[in-house]
Amino acid sequence: AHAPDPRTTTMVTACDVPPGVVTGDNLLKLLKHAKDNGYAIPAFNCTTTSTCNAVMEAGKKYNSPVMIQVSNGGGSYFAGKSTKDPNAAAAGAVSMALHVRQMAPYYGIPVVLHSDHCAKKLLPWFDGMLEADEAYFKQYGEPLYSSHMLDLSEEPDEENIAICVKYFERLVKMKIWLEMEIGITGGEEDGVNNEDVDPEKLYTTPEQVWSVYEALSKIGDMFSIAAAFGNVHGVYKPGNVTLQPERLGKHQAFAKEKLGTDEEKPIFLVMHGGSGSTDEEIATAVKNGVVKMNIDTDTQWAYWDGLRAFEADKHDYLQGQIGNPTGADKPNKKFYDPRVWLRKAEESMVERCEVSIEKLSAKDSYPAKVPEAGTAPIYNFKPVNPVATAATQGMNAIKGAMHKVGL
Repeated sequence: AHAPDPRTTTMVTACDVPPGVVTGDNLLKLLKHAKDNGYAIPAFNCTTTSTCNAVMEAGKKYNSPVMIQVSNGGGSYFAGKSTKDPNAAAAGAVSMALHVRQMAPYYGIPVVLHSDHCAKKLLPWFDGMLEADEAYFKQYGEPLYSSHMLDLSEEPDEENIAICVKYFERLVKMKIWLEMEIGITGGEEDGVNNEDVDPEKLYTTPEQVWSVYEALSKIGDMFSIAAAFGNVHGVYKPGNVTLQPERLGKHQAFAKEKLGTDEEKPIFLVMHGGSGSTDEEIATAVKNGVVKMNIDTDTQWAYWDGLRAFEADKHDYLQGQIGNPTGADKPNKKFYDPRVWLRKAEESMVERCEVSIEKLSAKDSYPAKVPEAGTAPIYNFKPVNPVATAATQGMNAIKGAMHKVGL
């Protein structure tokens, strides 16, 4: 018999955050809980309500927080491929967030809403989402999105950090998390192609990570760093990607020494380009402070594979509206109805989500608190007291100013 897998047998006390979309202090609490308890939260790229629902279903089924993230291309797809308006990607991202916010309470687990890689050329998209965050915050007392990512790794470090600082000063007013990247992830993702990059640039140095920490920590504490350690976007066989996750431990040690702190992992780290990573590499990354890992390529395949298997099994029932092996006049609606074959795709994606949840030791980290039948809100868009909102904004501004002067 095989020995028990410690990743799936180690139990932790669940994080004390409510189910549904988490933002602000609750998000900080959740990510700190992940870092302190040796697990990471899987971040799945979604492009439709169907894929969003599959991710939340997996979180509920396997008792794990999840992140639902949208890329610029995903936002454009959400808006409809025929929509050519320059604001379509931002509008699609808003649409996805509103859907997730509406349905997340029904799944009983914490859901983090996140926007994925934003290169310099995509900053207008970022600006559009921030505008929506600010409008939502003004009306409801929290931002629309939990966190956003700036990926300016193609720019010189100094410019990368300066732009991140500028945006972070705007984000902290709403307690939105910032994820940034320094060092390059190989491969190709959402129109950014790094397939022929100098291999040495795939490894971020401790000094680079510290320079980011030093700049952003003067503004706030809700940020994470995607430090490259050989990561590559796309699909690769295990062993074909040279990852060095132990480098992440060196980043933590360097920061710990600089800060003079007893905390072993003072930095929140994230992992990109997980396809082709071995279980051991992922476990080492999590051990060294990775609290989030992106998953896209593998769940794309899983979604398609569910549909592929259904078509192969029911092929003879999918060749016309009428007529199948049971009779020339027999209807086939119950086979070609999109709700049938899309559900098969969702079920396959849920199963693949479990794989990532287990690899990141997140399974059973948050027992789902599914509301009793009929008790979840049919809608949850009740504006907050405007006076209370103004007071909260004022307190956040004061806290931000105190943080800047070290109080």
